[in-house]
Amino acid sequence: MIPDIELNNGVRIPQLGFGTYKLPPERTRDLVLTAFDAGYRHVDTAQMYRNEREVGQAVAASGLPRGDVFVTTKLNNAFHAHDDALAAFERSLDALALEFVDLFLIHWPLPAVGLYPQAWAALEEIYASGRARAIGVSNFQPSHLTRVLETGTVTPAVNQIEVHPYLRQDEVRAFDAAHGIVTQAWSPLGRGTVLADPVIAQVAARHGVTPAQAVLRWHLQRGDVVFPKSATPARIRENADAFGFALDADDVAAIDALDRGERTGSHPDQENRTGR
Repeated sequence: MIPDIELNNGVRIPQLGFGTYKLPPERTRDLVLTAFDAGYRHVDTAQMYRNEREVGQAVAASGLPRGDVFVTTKLNNAFHAHDDALAAFERSLDALALEFVDLFLIHWPLPAVGLYPQAWAALEEIYASGRARAIGVSNFQPSHLTRVLETGTVTPAVNQIEVHPYLRQDEVRAFDAAHGIVTQAWSPLGRGTVLADPVIAQVAARHGVTPAQAVLRWHLQRGDVVFPKSATPARIRENADAFGFALDADDVAAIDALDRGERTGSHPDQENRTGR
């Protein structure tokens, strides 16, 4: 059983989800169905991933009650202006063929553009309409979150950021926690870079699990929501099996000590892609 976490508005989110970043659209439907079969009930997509339609097809084909599936999508960087954000959300609902999403996020803050407060105002309207059960942000630093908290009326439910053993993100996670914002970890396996680390291999061997399972367990015990991505059915099932063991304090400390401040993606203050 995958545990869930209560967001700051009472909505519950499964702590383990299935990521769809870079999944080819033509494979997305079948891979999401594989994830559902393995026990996942949380799927994360985005307008920029270009596979929302196929995620929606998988939700429809799964036969699962809509209330049992948690669907997240994210606003394309090109649509931070208020009215553009509203229109983009409507396109997401159409692509997903859903009446509502469970979580809608601003994908990147784009501070050099400076329109994310407008986007947040649009998300607050969407939330008030009931077509998003919760709203949040992605890749926001404390400075960006502070501006949202000062100009908005709804506290983000989630901040989705890059987190893995080589990038612990303690400062952002602490800010999130202090303001009742749940941290979600994207790239939880460091795009595979952390799996060959000898420390992680040793922790995994002690528990008779794979390195990926050991890292995912580290995330889960830290209290973050995590959604690994894989295009391999066996690994999708493997990643779902991170609940039959627990890391001890020494294991956690050993993995914590691997932090290098090393990103696999862009820094939020430097990410300025606005293309579609």
